[in-house]
Amino acid sequence: LKRYSFGFKIEDKSKTKTCQGLEGGDFAKQNTTRSLTRFYIAYGSNLNVRQMKIRCPKARLVGTATLENHILYLRGSLAGSYLTIEPKIGASVPVAVWEVTPTDEKALDRYEGYPNFYYKQDYTLQVTSMDKTNETTLDCFAYVMRSDRPIGIPSDYYVYTCLEGYEYFGFDKRILTNTVNRMRRILCRRMK
Repeated sequence: LKRYSFGFKIEDKSKTKTCQGLEGGDFAKQNTTRSLTRFYIAYGSNLNVRQMKIRCPKARLVGTATLENHILYLRGSLAGSYLTIEPKIGASVPVAVWEVTPTDEKALDRYEGYPNFYYKQDYTLQVTSMDKTNETTLDCFAYVMRSDRPIGIPSDYYVYTCLEGYEYFGFDKRILTNTVNRMRRILCRRMK
């Protein structure tokens, strides 16, 4: 399992050793069921660490990455508009990567309205550890909203929740605010 360079058990033919987890301590002793976990890409409200810890208490923050050739979009329903990602050559979206248990993933499925509102898409990302000392390639999944959902404007509360996450990770907040403004311009053009 040499693929993971931080926070995971690394095995090679000569010996087996454990690495320090991102939150300190011997990772192998912290949780022996990690083989069942997956890596989840957060780009919207689940960047909010406080909210994510309530929703998915066993999730572990792995690091950050950039989703290349994608752009943020806001789509939704009568209940509200939320972030999604869509392909766009040359664009990029900053993301956080969480390690989630099957129970965490089920909680995310409910929150995201999977499979009716969002579907799951697999990605391979180069992930940087939170202390910026390690990088590794991880197979991850993200929730992507169905493209038949209409463009919309989110609530101020939703934007604030996302901005808290952007601040925590040191992401450029203009990426989010520019997305909201871009959606406003699109909707205004459609009303004319």
